[in-house]
Amino acid sequence: MVARNEDRFITRLVTITCLAGFALGSWGCGQSASGGGTGGNGSGTGGSTATGGTSATGGASSGGSSSGGRTGSGGVSASGGSGLDGGATGGTAGATGGTVGASGGTVGASGGTTSPGSGGRATGGNSAPGSGGRAAGGSSGRAGATGSGGTPAAGGQGGGPATMTGTGGTSSACSGTPLPAGNTNRTIQIGSTSRTYILHVPSGYTGTKPVPLVLDFHALGGSGSQEQSSSGYQAIADKQGFIILFPNGIDNAWNIGPCCTNSPDVDDLGFAKGMVAAMVAEACIDTKRVYATGFSMGGGMCQYLACNAADMFAAVAPSSFDLLVPDEEPCAPSRPISVLAYRGTADTTVPYAGGLGPSGRITFLGAQGSFQRWATIDGCTSATTTDGDCTYQSTCSAGVEIGLCVKQGGGHAPGDANVGWAFLSKFTLP
Repeated sequence: MVARNEDRFITRLVTITCLAGFALGSWGCGQSASGGGTGGNGSGTGGSTATGGTSATGGASSGGSSSGGRTGSGGVSASGGSGLDGGATGGTAGATGGTVGASGGTVGASGGTTSPGSGGRATGGNSAPGSGGRAAGGSSGRAGATGSGGTPAAGGQGGGPATMTGTGGTSSACSGTPLPAGNTNRTIQIGSTSRTYILHVPSGYTGTKPVPLVLDFHALGGSGSQEQSSSGYQAIADKQGFIILFPNGIDNAWNIGPCCTNSPDVDDLGFAKGMVAAMVAEACIDTKRVYATGFSMGGGMCQYLACNAADMFAAVAPSSFDLLVPDEEPCAPSRPISVLAYRGTADTTVPYAGGLGPSGRITFLGAQGSFQRWATIDGCTSATTTDGDCTYQSTCSAGVEIGLCVKQGGGHAPGDANVGWAFLSKFTLP
């Protein structure tokens, strides 16, 4: 049905006045060995800048030097979580360092009194830079779970004021806010144009663990809902727990070159990037695992994103659409990117061997030609290997791979979603 719709749509577009080209691209630790106790004594009686708190095992590094040791606080930083030998020792040492030092010791006691270790990174001490210590001691300590040093949003690794209450050094940057399971129609503004897409959330999504994101693009003449029902990726999303989007193209098409849309000014690259940004802002998305797939012109959109948005997409899996000849499609991705294409040898809509497309205005490289071009772009050097219907080159620049799955006698059809996801899910952004 999609192919028949597409054939009629392409015929209707033969007379379109098209674009002239296929625009692609284009952070003074002291040497005290005894943590907080030694740190406080080392600071003397005046809260001097001695080695109080710059303890190698006390977890006070840049935090100790900026708000711990340099204030004679006994090595206990403003965040407390990096607190010497348990934080209580830090308080005592701070008292000998003077009024300012006592202040530092008190803070240390509040965040590290339960710490029997030599630092405080594990659950409470990985605090904000300049306020309590990311240093060598922090990596081995067992800080109090209620320490006030962990940065909530970045697992105790990031910045933030010393007064920020930590969350025990959690490694997740996600809020834990769930999204409703199932399908939701969404609208996003791209420039002056409102764009729509279907958001599908698997039932197991909790918002506490980063998950992959997949964009699945429909064929010419199709729609997001049509792609949703036919590509096979939604079932895999439900099983594997990733979020998937099914965008709607203006004029049921994608602006990827000189052949295929009545609206040549439509910013579909901006649309794709906008959807990703919206999901990252709302959901718990692993930004290193964003992928694109699609059928026919949707496959062409995948090729377009590989050429122009390799900084955002880790890998793509297009079906039934090839690259164009270089004069029509200048493809220069910002980094090597993994691409797995599916093609049928009897495809007459997008000829397997390449050549002129149905509109007569674009020239395909063909399945093998596209495979070879991606091998050149990605700097692949190894001999090919085969697995079933698929041929791969795995020794490519930056650890990427390329692949071509061919169905002998196959027509203009989507590829196997299970094979596609198995390929996509292997790759992450650098």
